[in-house]
Amino acid sequence: MFLSFLCCAKEPKFISYSPEEFEKLLNSNADIQLVDVRRPEEFDAGHIEKAILINVQASDFLKKAKSLLDDSKPVAVYCRSGRRSKDAARQLTKAGFIVYELDTGFLGWMDYKNK
Repeated sequence: MFLSFLCCAKEPKFISYSPEEFEKLLNSNADIQLVDVRRPEEFDAGHIEKAILINVQASDFLKKAKSLLDDSKPVAVYCRSGRRSKDAARQLTKAGFIVYELDTGFLGWMDYKNK
């Protein structure tokens, strides 16, 4: 018997950048909205200048993001090491945002900035 497969819409994609590429992105786009998706205590210990905090692990992450962010402007996200930011990027992309993600997270960013 022939099996048929349902064609599903492809999941929207986001772009991951190295710290150097991420810095160029931030410097070249004045409209970009920079979002730190870590926990508040991580943000308070240090974050990228001009970032706003929206904790991806909070139950209201997407609701808060939609209320704080302009969906007509791109969003750049980062976390500590890159895992949570990928989750946030997937959620935001599905919600209609154009998303860029820092692949190595804040740890990679600090290594890059301290070279």
